Amino acid sequence: MDELRIALALTPGVGGATALRVLKRNAELGRTPNEFFALSARELQEQYGLREKSASAIAASERLRPLVDETIGRLSEKPVQLVFLGEPGYPNRLAEFSRKPPPMLWLYGNTMVLSGATFAVLGSRDVDKRAADEIERQAERGVLEAKSLVTSANSPAYQRAAVVPLRWGSPRVLVLDRGLFSALGPDLTDEPFRAARLWRFQFDPQTDLVVTEHRPHDGFCRGHNARRDAAVVGLADEIVAVQPRAGGNVERLVGQAQDAGRRVRVIRLD
Repeated sequence: MDELRIALALTPGVGGATALRVLKRNAELGRTPNEFFALSARELQEQYGLREKSASAIAASERLRPLVDETIGRLSEKPVQLVFLGEPGYPNRLAEFSRKPPPMLWLYGNTMVLSGATFAVLGSRDVDKRAADEIERQAERGVLEAKSLVTSANSPAYQRAAVVPLRWGSPRVLVLDRGLFSALGPDLTDEPFRAARLWRFQFDPQTDLVVTEHRPHDGFCRGHNARRDAAVVGLADEIVAVQPRAGGNVERLVGQAQDAGRRVRVIRLD
């Protein structure tokens, strides 16, 4: 894995646009990663246009480098890609959908899933049994139509949908609200929630794809849910919303998806 890319991704305050600017400038100057890390905070600010906080973090590389080395060591044998907004490999669906796309994405697993048709089934966080049953039916319908489900792992609605592809041996795209290590364990082998483990003992990166904008060690923070939900919808060609709450986040995302020209179905059970 590219040491400088990982270092930039782990540096506080460095987003995708800044990282791309630094990588381009470094290539122009012909600097090695070691030469880059040897620069002072002032030189980093003047030559790369970095903010003081980010420049200071990079210049204090004795604290950053161990984290970079550990991250590379744990990811080097895994099918993990780090892509910045504007680079080849960044999902076009998401870049075109979001008003403020994630500046960087960590992709783990089968990226070919995004080459085919995708769909998402959404429900409110307080989904009841009838709605949960319908979410499962709609997920199965999409899977049997050879579409790949885009979902997540940390709500009853997402979990109810996410187990359906496991039963059929179909691929999933799991969008996380935390980092890879936090969700999948230190070896990236854990299924991220208990019900999924009943169907598959370990996460299978040859079949599924995990997408997260969060650094590998990051845990969940308030506000991550909304960005996760937006990414789920952004990566889906078709959105099915089951019993969305009036004025809730799902209803808002349905409207945004319609404005973006995505196929949308709303199922009300009343």
